[in-house]
Amino acid sequence: MVLLAASACGLTSGSPMADDVRPGSVGRGEPLKGASLTVTSKSFTEGLILGAVMGIALEAAGAEVLDRTGIQGSIGSREAVRKGDADAGYEYTGTAWITYLGHSKPITDPHEQWEVVRKEDAANGLTWLRPSSLDNTYALAMNQENARKHGTKTMSDVARLAKSDPGAVKLCVEVEFANRADGLPGMQKRYGMDLPARNVTQMDTGIIYTQTAKGNCTYGEVFTTDGRIKSMNLVVMEDDKKFFPNYNAAPMVNTKTLREWPAIADVLNPVTARLNNTVAQTLNARVDVEGEDPHQVALEWMVEEGLVREG
Repeated sequence: MVLLAASACGLTSGSPMADDVRPGSVGRGEPLKGASLTVTSKSFTEGLILGAVMGIALEAAGAEVLDRTGIQGSIGSREAVRKGDADAGYEYTGTAWITYLGHSKPITDPHEQWEVVRKEDAANGLTWLRPSSLDNTYALAMNQENARKHGTKTMSDVARLAKSDPGAVKLCVEVEFANRADGLPGMQKRYGMDLPARNVTQMDTGIIYTQTAKGNCTYGEVFTTDGRIKSMNLVVMEDDKKFFPNYNAAPMVNTKTLREWPAIADVLNPVTARLNNTVAQTLNARVDVEGEDPHQVALEWMVEEGLVREG
């Protein structure tokens, strides 16, 4: 029956997390001793790392944790928490506001974006804990040589360059970004760009990074927490008109679970407070560039930060 319930929302049966961890700066007094909690996440690198971070923190606080991270697609992990098949997972404020709650216009202020998501999602039986400054949103990036050549630092600079020297601005983007209202069409409208179709090449995500690093794309669409930005020494353009939505990571918890175990908030809030773009880029790079295991990367970071102790 567990397998049937799990398969209905895209979950696998999962396996217990069995990290040998004790409280560090979080989980003191083991306030979750006796709790059996299920953690979920999406399947991309950052999702797997965040899922492990959450599970390890809950373990250190005394909970038995079932690992159901790595669900394919955007909606599966959310639905698992909403339906009670999982208890918690990290989610992104912009994804909730636009994709799940159906709003077309993002909120410029990141805290306000979290606040409106928190209030509206309460009706869905979901409680959003405090957000991190980790903001996995869209950006344009270029290699060091092109940065020196063109001198652009902001998206407004890119727009000016597109007007003064149209051939210099060659974009490489994903198919989805090329067609989303919060992607290329909206970006061009906000910044007053009118790039000819021949200057925009659509390709897979991984290829965008390599082609941008080589300089074959003047600007490539990237995600701001991707480890390849750091490893390839790319320069990210500032979104000075705040066009792209805020995608701050925050714990999303089933409200019934939180009522039963309110200490979940006290355990996760200080962990979430340590998450930012620099941390995310570093941890993501260890997985995507160096080939390390996401769970082990998460565990080592938490031990280094003193959040938990091993043994």
